Amino acid sequence: MKIALAQINCHIGNFNANKGLIIKHIEHSRASGTDLIVFPELAVCGYPPMDLLESADFVTNCTDAIREIATHCIGITAVVGSPSKNPSPKGKNLFNSAYVLADGEIKSVFHKTLLPTYDVFDEYRYFEPNTEFKTIELNGKRVAITICEDLWNEEDDPMYTFSPLEKTGEGKIDLVINIAASPFDFNHREKRISILQRNAVKFKSPIVYVNHAGAQNDLVFDGGSMVIDANGEVLFEASYFNDGLFQASITSNIVSAKSTALSKEERIRQALVCGIRDYFRKCGFTDAVLGLSGGVDSALVAVLAAEALGASHVHPVLMPSEFSSEHSVQDALDLCKLNGLTSRTIPINNVYDTFLNELTPAFEGKPFDIAEENVQSRTRGTILMALSNKHRYVLLNTSNKSELAVGYGTLYGDMAGGISVIGDLYKTEVYALCDHLNSTQMRIPKNILTKAPSAELRPGQKDSDSLPDYDLLDRILFHHIEGKSGSSSLIEMGFDAAVVSKVLSLVNRSEYKRFQFAPIIRVSTKAFGTGRRFPLVASYS
Repeated sequence: MKIALAQINCHIGNFNANKGLIIKHIEHSRASGTDLIVFPELAVCGYPPMDLLESADFVTNCTDAIREIATHCIGITAVVGSPSKNPSPKGKNLFNSAYVLADGEIKSVFHKTLLPTYDVFDEYRYFEPNTEFKTIELNGKRVAITICEDLWNEEDDPMYTFSPLEKTGEGKIDLVINIAASPFDFNHREKRISILQRNAVKFKSPIVYVNHAGAQNDLVFDGGSMVIDANGEVLFEASYFNDGLFQASITSNIVSAKSTALSKEERIRQALVCGIRDYFRKCGFTDAVLGLSGGVDSALVAVLAAEALGASHVHPVLMPSEFSSEHSVQDALDLCKLNGLTSRTIPINNVYDTFLNELTPAFEGKPFDIAEENVQSRTRGTILMALSNKHRYVLLNTSNKSELAVGYGTLYGDMAGGISVIGDLYKTEVYALCDHLNSTQMRIPKNILTKAPSAELRPGQKDSDSLPDYDLLDRILFHHIEGKSGSSSLIEMGFDAAVVSKVLSLVNRSEYKRFQFAPIIRVSTKAFGTGRRFPLVASYS
């Protein structure tokens, strides 16, 4: 059986674009003699559609698109993901479904059984789980059609009480098709392959797996569609972070075409570039603005944005104050020169002084403290947002995950932005990614990477004045956020009790800041945002 894997980049709610792309790939594949073409989960409407699924018109558009796509399936069979209506008056109104289209019509519909409702997933909010287990015959083969999570109960710690394939596979299954919307994190590829291999070996069946490519909201879908044989060997692995049409044949002598595993830093680089590019393209924007301080965070964001959008579409702004060091200004200018960026300089001294003059009576003679520091940050935020409004730029936020975790940032100041580029990278990961970028070509001046991090909001300020060294801080944060370890567990790991108490207190007290923060491009297993939900007013520590 000649199969096409359509690893496409959908656009949520853009039915004309999604439908046109699907039909184009169907017609191209039919012309090349393909028997079966497989598209990702919810390909018709894009993933995740979220509360758009509560709109009757939205669901009708999905159904109409599927019917039109079916008319193009003459001489070829297609498996296409789309919501479908639940005919029963009981349960949720929709299923998450895979449509089998052939001979110009809908031949069969398969529903998703295991509905993920954890981290960034919230599918049980919308969908009814499948209770009917069946197969379909294609080209003389008995084929099981599954949807993403339906294969993910083969982990060492199963989340669900049964495996859908166990109920489906009474008798021999010749082929398993899995259509997916599997988001990227930097170690997800290996876990994904392992899950698919376990299923292939357990059910003694080859697996065709097709994933989305491209970014939606804060999620990046990395592609990596693949074919695995009944022995668990990866026979074909599509490219990552690229959409496209890939051909494979389910025969005994399939040609192996595996992807090379990328380093953690390279995976993150590609994911962030993809996240920036698609956020702008799908929201209808072309240009970005950001504050360039001469520090490592804004430097990295500027470089990634230039790669994603083109240097001429990235507009860095230098906003020095009386506390800005000469080397910081020069470092920012050097970075622009290395990356072909044209900067603008708007000193904040006069605006800042005006603020302080007006506020002096209200400050009632109290000494300089965080209030005056935050006025500087908010002055810069106001300037950047003014440029954003005037020129229709999107403001790129440059805060990192370490700062967001402990609240080391100013609401409506340096925490402003339309999209957070590195908000899922700890400070140590920021440095590692900068080193990776510089390994092939100098993109970030060496002085930016070697000087002590500082917000430069008061004379001689350093981040280490307020926080533990980032190497220590990030290890505690990783075990607490990704590892879900509390204070007792962290102390048992060998971390100092006083440091743990301080760090966790900062994390808990800063939830209200993160609640108001920009969407963060997700690259880890636990990013701030939709995948991590904590109350704002809790007193538990």
